[in-house]
Order: sequence, then C-alpha cells, then structure tokens
Amino acid sequence: MNKEIYDDFSRDYDRFVNWPARLAVEMPFIEKQFRLAEEQLQRKPKVLDTACGSGMHAIALAGLGAIACGSDISLKMVEIARENAHSAKVRAKFLVSAFGNLARDFQAEPEFPFDLILCLGNSLPHALSEQALREALQDFADCLQPGGRIIIQNRNFDAVIENRNRWMEPQNHIEGTQEWVFLRFYDFDSDSLITFNILRLQRSGTEAWQQRISSTRLFPLKQALMADLLRENGFSDICFFGALSDEPFNAAVSGNLVITARKR
Repeated sequence: MNKEIYDDFSRDYDRFVNWPARLAVEMPFIEKQFRLAEEQLQRKPKVLDTACGSGMHAIALAGLGAIACGSDISLKMVEIARENAHSAKVRAKFLVSAFGNLARDFQAEPEFPFDLILCLGNSLPHALSEQALREALQDFADCLQPGGRIIIQNRNFDAVIENRNRWMEPQNHIEGTQEWVFLRFYDFDSDSLITFNILRLQRSGTEAWQQRISSTRLFPLKQALMADLLRENGFSDICFFGALSDEPFNAAVSGNLVITARKR
C-alpha cells in the first residue's frame, strides 16, 4: 500500500466521506455480525478495524460497547482516528500497522486476539499479488480467536474488469465558502493490476479550482479467488453479499463484494 498518498489524503478524508449517511447504511449489517459474536461469547467482542482510515467504524462499534481497536498504514490517518475517538468521547485504540504485520504489532496489546475483524472500504486490494493477499488473510486469521468473524468489503472487481467500469460516483463537500469535489477513476494496467486515481478539486468562493491528483495500485480481487484463499487460510461459513446489507452478491451487477467468514 502506498502510505504516502493516504498521509496526503488524510486532511481531506472526512470531507470525502459523508459519514452520517455512510454509517446509517453500513452499521446495521456490521452491528448484526457484532451481535452474533456477542451472543456467542456472552461478553462484548474485541474488534479490530484494519485499514481504518479516520477510525469511524471502530468508533461507532466502541459506542455500542465494543472493545475497539483500529490499524492503518498511514500515521496521519491514525492521528486523525485518535482525534475522532476523543471528540466522540469513546475509548478506542489505534496503531500504525500494515497487512501482514497486524499480529506482530498487536500481540502485546491486552485486546489481542480479536473476536471480529473489519477490512472495509476497498482496502484489501492494496495487497498487490496473490501471495501478498494470502499473507494478509493469514495475518487476519492469526489475529482472531477460534470462531472469530471477519467482514471484508471490496469493489466488485468481477464486474469492474468485465465491463471496464472506470469511473466512480463523484463526491463533494462544502464548508462555508470552501468547496471540494472528489473524482475517482481506474486505469487498467497491462500487468493485470489497476491504478486507482483520486482527483481533488478545491476552491474558495468563485476563485479558480485548485487541482491535486493521487494514485496507487490495486490488485482486483475476484469472488472465486477470495473464496479459495479464505478457505486455504482457515476460514469457513463464507458468505457473499452485494453491499453491506443482506443484498445477495451478483457478479454481473453488484457494486461491492462483501464477505463474511468465520475462523475454524
């Protein structure tokens, strides 16, 4: 993962995401998995939100009583997550850590091992090869208690690749006279990876737009590969959804590939 672009993007991340709207849509599904774990354990689950960005999912779960942690490769994102937790008046721990290093970096923490892991927001495709993906999934398994659960949310790359779906929906944000527009698009590279681009436009009032573009590469993870590698790395009860809801996954049309699974 290219941590430099997320360090740079951190200042605008909570402008890019409409958190009240996003959490209203996503949290019922996440809370359902949280409650399943809580019922099984007969206590509040310990949760790790990997690639957590500004920490909002971990913070929302902490508000439900979870013992919440988060990790991100970007120190600046982690700093913002800590500030957001403080502002929300909840207790959540955030550490700098990357896929493949999570068990090593959290094993000395009292929350380790975890009962529920989140990997949301199309983060896992930053593992840029099948081997890197295998190592990341093994790392997730190493961080979980036996019977622990995982929720993964990626773009539906089966459809993205098949249809060459290059552009995603624009996002905008206004603060007083300041305005931001965020445009996201893919380049389909010759080595079967994808370059993910974020174009940020910003202006004050009627001034000229200021432009800034950030790019990073992604490994387009398809359903069949994810199913195989999850089983290989000790997961069972693997279920696929088309969004963070009970919507069934349709490889041809779903916007997302959401996976729930349980460590054997």
